[in-house]
Amino acid sequence: MIRINLLPYRAARKKENVRRQLNIFIGSVIIIFGLIYLVNLYLGNQIKSLNAEIASTREQVAKYQQINKEIAEIKQKLAVLDRKIGVISSLQQDRKVPVQNLDSLYQLVVEKRMWYTLLAESGNSLKISGIAVDNQTVADYLKRLEKSDRFTNVKLASIKQHKAQNENLNLKQFDITFDKTKIDDTKAKANE
Repeated sequence: MIRINLLPYRAARKKENVRRQLNIFIGSVIIIFGLIYLVNLYLGNQIKSLNAEIASTREQVAKYQQINKEIAEIKQKLAVLDRKIGVISSLQQDRKVPVQNLDSLYQLVVEKRMWYTLLAESGNSLKISGIAVDNQTVADYLKRLEKSDRFTNVKLASIKQHKAQNENLNLKQFDITFDKTKIDDTKAKANE
């Protein structure tokens, strides 16, 4: 019988298996390191692009902050201009009010029966002193003042007998106090 010695074959086969397993192990390690390297490259590129995006966003934020500062300065300047315009318009309106009040007082005078001797203004109130022919003239003047839309709180402070120096006339000296009312811009413009 022929005997075949399979031991060297088995040993060769074992070596071949060990070599194959070693090659698979080394190949696996190389592939794993290759994958790790590719993932590292991918994540590094992502980090670079995100850092670039963050830098771009910060530049835009800085640019918009500068624009916001300019807008805030413009708003402050506009607010100052609005206040100035408001002051100017109130001055324009207030400039006409004394003339309009005097015109109203002139129109309310009972002609040829009374005249003013004193007109005093204190804040929102007026005081008129004058001389009238009789009590009825003073009463008519008071009624005219009360009906006027420019004056309120009309009060007769005093009325006394007044003798003219050169004439033998008995006149009435009166003092009246009242308040001015605020006239709407629309009414004031309609009267102009």
